[in-house]
Amino acid sequence: MRRLLTALAAVSIAASVLPVAAEAQQRQRQRGSSGQQADGSDNAPSTRAPRIAPLRRRANAGPCPFVKVLYDAARYVELEGGRAAIANVGYTGEIEGVSADCEYREADPIRLDMDILFQLGRGAQATEDQKTYRYWVAVTERNSAVLAKEYFDLPVKFDGSRTASVHEQRTIIIPRAEATTSGGNFEVLIGFDVTPEMAEFNRSGSRFRVNAGAAQASAPSQ
Repeated sequence: MRRLLTALAAVSIAASVLPVAAEAQQRQRQRGSSGQQADGSDNAPSTRAPRIAPLRRRANAGPCPFVKVLYDAARYVELEGGRAAIANVGYTGEIEGVSADCEYREADPIRLDMDILFQLGRGAQATEDQKTYRYWVAVTERNSAVLAKEYFDLPVKFDGSRTASVHEQRTIIIPRAEATTSGGNFEVLIGFDVTPEMAEFNRSGSRFRVNAGAAQASAPSQ
């Protein structure tokens, strides 16, 4: 009989405690939804950005092609009479850098987006305030034959200045023989359309800065 009374008392206590706990939880949820903490102070929802940003693209089927500037064609230097002197410099140019990103999945071709930074200049022999440079983009098998090469014009207006900086956005499409062909099998080269003399000048390590002909321009370095 005593055990039965003890059990009934326990049930009675539990029945009285549960509604109180439920009511306390309900009040806490109401405070949270009203933007206040338990002490009545404001607790506005956080506006911080998520720590992990959503991915811009799905993962590619493989690595991107290797993109680089060909050393022999990385600079463009016009020299009047072929003599390397500041007074003989016409128009100059240098490919300062390239950033690239690619996308391909399954059997899709490779879409390669590039941003090419050009630094251009006018020397003492430059007669116009504008110049149309010419550059090329070539796709090759990695360390092998050229698969395709395309030329592009780069019109530049100096607007009275000795130098100009230009970003060129370019997208190329590279077909793949099959779905298992990786972008790592390809190499993309970029360079100015230069004469053999210009290429030899670059190859020798000599160079003029793009501000050649300006008051503080320096002689070519070896």
